[in-house]
Amino acid sequence: MGDKNGKIQLILRFSKGTRGCFIIILLASLASTLLNSLIPRIFGFTIDRVLVEDGIPYLKEHIWLISLEVIGIALVNGIMIYLYRSQTAKAGETFAKNMRDILFAHVQRLPMKWHDGVQTGDIIQRCTADVETIRNFVVTQVLEVFRTVFLLVVSLAMMLTMNMKLTVVALAFTPVVVLYSGIFYHLIAKNYTAADEAEGDLSTVVQENATGVRVVRAFGRERFEIDQFDEKNEIFARLWIRLGTLSGLYWAVGDLITGLQVLVIVTLGAIEAVHGSITAGEFIAFASYNTTLVWPVRSLGRILSEMSKTGVSFDRVNYILDSAEEEMGEGGVIPEHTEIAFDHVSFGYEENQSVLEDVSFHIKEGTTCGILGGTGSGKTTIVHLLDRLYELEKGTVQIGGVDIRDIPRSWIRSHVGMVLQEPFLFSRTIRDNIAAANPDATMNEIREAARIACVDDAIMAFPDGYDTIVGERGVTLSGGQRQRVAIARMLIAKAPIMIFDDSLSAVDADTDVRIRRALRSKMKEATVILISHRITTLMEANQILVLNHGVIEECGTHQQLIRHGGIYQKIYEIQLNQDDRRLLSEGGDSDAE
Repeated sequence: MGDKNGKIQLILRFSKGTRGCFIIILLASLASTLLNSLIPRIFGFTIDRVLVEDGIPYLKEHIWLISLEVIGIALVNGIMIYLYRSQTAKAGETFAKNMRDILFAHVQRLPMKWHDGVQTGDIIQRCTADVETIRNFVVTQVLEVFRTVFLLVVSLAMMLTMNMKLTVVALAFTPVVVLYSGIFYHLIAKNYTAADEAEGDLSTVVQENATGVRVVRAFGRERFEIDQFDEKNEIFARLWIRLGTLSGLYWAVGDLITGLQVLVIVTLGAIEAVHGSITAGEFIAFASYNTTLVWPVRSLGRILSEMSKTGVSFDRVNYILDSAEEEMGEGGVIPEHTEIAFDHVSFGYEENQSVLEDVSFHIKEGTTCGILGGTGSGKTTIVHLLDRLYELEKGTVQIGGVDIRDIPRSWIRSHVGMVLQEPFLFSRTIRDNIAAANPDATMNEIREAARIACVDDAIMAFPDGYDTIVGERGVTLSGGQRQRVAIARMLIAKAPIMIFDDSLSAVDADTDVRIRRALRSKMKEATVILISHRITTLMEANQILVLNHGVIEECGTHQQLIRHGGIYQKIYEIQLNQDDRRLLSEGGDSDAE
């Protein structure tokens, strides 16, 4: 898709619904060009055949008829220009809308591994600024090519009928304009690529700073962030200044060439008129057509320059569209049960950096499996593989005895509910965020899910209740409230497999207990995976896995692991001592009071 044919195919794909507009634009442009070409001829005819001493008597006495003719042409031309502009606006916005829709839909279906390797700001840049560059070129510059061709053909035809020698001289400057435009085409393309990428880097800094503003303020990183932005901004500004310099040089050379061309034609035309080879009216008309000829040729050079920028934008957009989508698929095998089995699974996000190493375990349907492990031990990776966010490298993962590679992703995503440690909430109402997993849910169902997640009371305490706007990334809510809203969102989907990835870390111990009790009463038939650093959260699970550097070190029930005396038992004692100290501290405070 990166070649010329691929770009043409993309243009045709993006122009769906606009082809009628383009036909009207081309016809209106042709009509306007023909009408404009009549004006110099009318002026030349008036000078040579009406205003001279032996001019046509009737027209001399009714000169207003010529004025009326010019006015009539201007009125019709105005209608053509209106059609041209209005249809250009309609075609341009429709073209850009189609492109944005296609890009956004494609990004939604790209695998997580792709997103891991691309900056968010760069994606935004490709889907906005690059789209606008392509839209501007296709709708403005490409149409300008057709208009330029019309002007060239009509102007040359008129000029040839008046004086062939002057026409040949006028055309002699065209190869020079095309040659220097080609040179600038390559220079601008190279610099525009660097400038566009620099703008993507700048957008990323702004986006990350805006979304992480609390971290920036909490750690006093304002100066660091300002310096980082200033560095990226300096690079961005320097590259665009260079582009502006090249553009200025391009237009300066172009003005010099076109000025020389006009000067030569006016001088030679005056000489021809003095010698009687051309009439005064024809000389004025020829000069007018020459001016009309100069700017189309000049605009072809500008179009080459814009084409270089558009080629870069096309490549950047193609980078997204050429990336393979996840195959959601409706075909495949649908499991009848929800038991989960990992068999000798090894995985790493990068080559030669293993996160999981020969991991095997089995979770019976309707049971709860707890996973304990330090940071980077592979807990979340197990969840990612189960949800097919990443493809397996070695081993197999099964749901209901079926290899997940044979199960449609659409089924997995709708039957595996997940709550992450740092849940993402949309900048919408709390009601919309909970109902995101089930848009058809009633208000009663939404509130029931919120009650189970122990967040209903907190929501009702807001002035607008469930209609409260949570703000960007849920900043209106506390960390614990965000986690509980995310739990409610997952519960309302009624998924038979539920995953809690350290999703109770931001709530206090008492709320943790209340949520787990409510969950047990409502999801007796669900297969549950609990990931947590708190042993109190995991101790009632049917089995507990202890991960250490991507390897399962221990597996068993809470009592079995305590008796085993390994990592689990040591962590349990540490956390138990911490809880004892906390209780003693709270008791001491109480006595003091």
